[in-house]
Amino acid sequence: MAEVGVGEGGGREFERVLDALRTLLTDGTYEVGDRLPPQRELADQFNVSRDTVQRVLKALAGEGWIESRQGSGTRVIMTQRIQTPTAKAAQPGRAVTLGSLIRKAFEQSEITLDVYTLTSESLDAHVRVQVERIRAREIAPQRIALRMLLPSDTIELPYPRAKDPAYNDAMRQRLLAITRLHTASLEGALWELRTEGLVPTLDVEIRHAPLTPTFKLYLFNGDEVLHGPYEVIERRIRLDSGEEIEALDVLGFGATLTHYVKDEDPNSQGSVSVASMQSWFDSVWNLLAE
Repeated sequence: MAEVGVGEGGGREFERVLDALRTLLTDGTYEVGDRLPPQRELADQFNVSRDTVQRVLKALAGEGWIESRQGSGTRVIMTQRIQTPTAKAAQPGRAVTLGSLIRKAFEQSEITLDVYTLTSESLDAHVRVQVERIRAREIAPQRIALRMLLPSDTIELPYPRAKDPAYNDAMRQRLLAITRLHTASLEGALWELRTEGLVPTLDVEIRHAPLTPTFKLYLFNGDEVLHGPYEVIERRIRLDSGEEIEALDVLGFGATLTHYVKDEDPNSQGSVSVASMQSWFDSVWNLLAE
């Protein structure tokens, strides 16, 4: 999943910086053609070594986000792509991103968020930004209700998968570790808000379904949807052991998403799409997931 980033020998700092830069590439902070700060500035910004920054930039380049050229720095060549097929989904003058929609949802008094994904990494990154806004008293939601559907731990997924079958168990354990890490991070951040009295009502539930995610789905307050297929790619992955292997993976952060908005016309493309995807999510949640 180029949505995953555990495994750079020492691990956690690499993962933290990789997550942060991916988020900046998907929330509208950087546009195609923009240049990233020099490596020394990034190292100072994230309080890590330049070696860690170099590894992160190499990973981002391998995923197709950036390209580096001697003497001209590092340029952004891909950002999160959001399609808005309905007129009312578009927001003139503002780029629609996953980050902007989560931000808008958290500015409501009551938030309901239903998510179906391969891992919880994207959601964790964006929700933690909103957690800090709540702590800073910028926003004050009264209720947050999150339901997240993940693939069952017991099923064998076709990706991410090593090209050499000898590494398949290592790849499976890597995926489980990433999912558990970000799920625990997400749950912990939200429950801390409840413990601190910043969010009066909190409902967080995570279930697992015996399905291979071929797309990711976000449903915001029953009114808006982001939906997009995972694209299978080939890339090199560094395992916790430090060994690099060739693998099949999927684009997560970089997947193209389509944005639909429910309106007053129940037969409009947006209204039908939101209703259909909500029904699909509810059916899997209630009948397949555990």
